Amino acid sequence: MRVTQSMLSTNMLRNLSNSYNKLGKLQEQLTTQKKITRPSDDPVVAMLGIGYRSDLNQVQQFSRNIGEVNNWLDTTDDALAEGISVLQRLRELTVQASNGTYEEGQREAIAVEIEQLQDQLYTIARTQVGDKYIFNGKNTNNVPNVVEATNEAGETYKKVEFTPGTINIEIFDGITIDVNTSGQLLFDDLLSEEGSLSQLINVLKDPNTTDEEIGAFLDYLDGQIDTFLKEQAKVGAKQNRVELMEDRISQQEVTATKILSENEDVDMEKVITELLTQESVHRAALAVGAKIIQPTLVDFLR
Repeated sequence: MRVTQSMLSTNMLRNLSNSYNKLGKLQEQLTTQKKITRPSDDPVVAMLGIGYRSDLNQVQQFSRNIGEVNNWLDTTDDALAEGISVLQRLRELTVQASNGTYEEGQREAIAVEIEQLQDQLYTIARTQVGDKYIFNGKNTNNVPNVVEATNEAGETYKKVEFTPGTINIEIFDGITIDVNTSGQLLFDDLLSEEGSLSQLINVLKDPNTTDEEIGAFLDYLDGQIDTFLKEQAKVGAKQNRVELMEDRISQQEVTATKILSENEDVDMEKVITELLTQESVHRAALAVGAKIIQPTLVDFLR
């Protein structure tokens, strides 16, 4: 078969075009640091990447969820600790008031301080994480309100109304944790006008009250302190569990990121070496092509 100048030129141009394509692909890999930029480059890598990226996104979402859980639990723990401090101060004041050496005016002063402490408990009951009220059950968007209720005698009184319900946040596949604490359990009686704390205030304001009547409220306060301590212990247990899950999620995120990187990211040293090699081959092809393509008939006959 006769090899013509046209055949040589066509083959050379085709080979140069392929060489440019290889250079372009290597340059693109070097710039993006990815093996592929479109699924057609390598369908297998693209399909595996979809699954690996989905796994990584799920792990990262769990990590964000754990951050939200930590916000709830840390805020709840701080609120409970503050509530315990208030209750301990209430108990201290009650012990002082039950001392026979205190006069009527001094007891009234103690009653005024207890009223302030009761207001502080209401402030704690309205504790927020962001814009969510953590002690108001599932109705986290609304503040626990002071409402009127009716007792058995048909008399109306004021109380703070808390919504029941549990807020659950998923911290791992199929694993959820409840992050809120019942405000009704903690504050319902403390903030009610018919509750024992309000009764203590009224007793202190009554000049005919005996020391024994005041001292009788100590058991009630001890019970309230115990309730807060138990709830704080539950929160602490949840914090410990979440900490373990956080470590596990962090390890999984590292593993998922590594797998995704191995599937999609290029070996920079290898790409640079291939690029330099391809540049040398391309220069050689250009040099040979310059001799194959004769620009004039004289050069062809030379």
